[in-house]
Amino acid sequence: MAADNRQTAQPRAAGRRVGTTNVSEGVVVMHKNRGFTLVEILIVVIILGILAAIVIPQFTNASQDARRNSLSSQLQTLRSQIELYKLQHKDTLPDLITSWSYLTQKTDEDGNLTGSNLNFGPYLQQTPTNPLNGLSNVVDGTGNASVDCGFVYDYNSGAGTGKIWGTDTDKRTLFSE
Repeated sequence: MAADNRQTAQPRAAGRRVGTTNVSEGVVVMHKNRGFTLVEILIVVIILGILAAIVIPQFTNASQDARRNSLSSQLQTLRSQIELYKLQHKDTLPDLITSWSYLTQKTDEDGNLTGSNLNFGPYLQQTPTNPLNGLSNVVDGTGNASVDCGFVYDYNSGAGTGKIWGTDTDKRTLFSE
């Protein structure tokens, strides 16, 4: 009986052809399917690019909204503390144009920061910083700021209304009362 020595197939693993043996030539030829084709990789890259283009702007808008909400909350606190200061200091506004110290330190009834009867305040734990532009300075006014600042405050040498607004990076006032 003559044996057929031409070609015998190796067993298959998981439905894939692992290799073949050509006995007459003594050569083992391996056929393995490895990796991804270039087309498959390009398709995945394109899909990831489309997803990134959709998702990234949503995160950017969410962080901007969070900063605006933080500023709105901060302004509500400032307005209430300015009003409390005014009630406790003979209907006088704090001079925030000069310094935040009138709200962050103790004062007497006349608004002095030094002396023996410092019974009022502090109204704020720390100097506020505008989350939209990172500034904490205050300018006197009632509209859009003419310089970069964190806040616009209607002080007018003590004769103003005491209203305060935040500003954005374009010097526009936000969150009027």
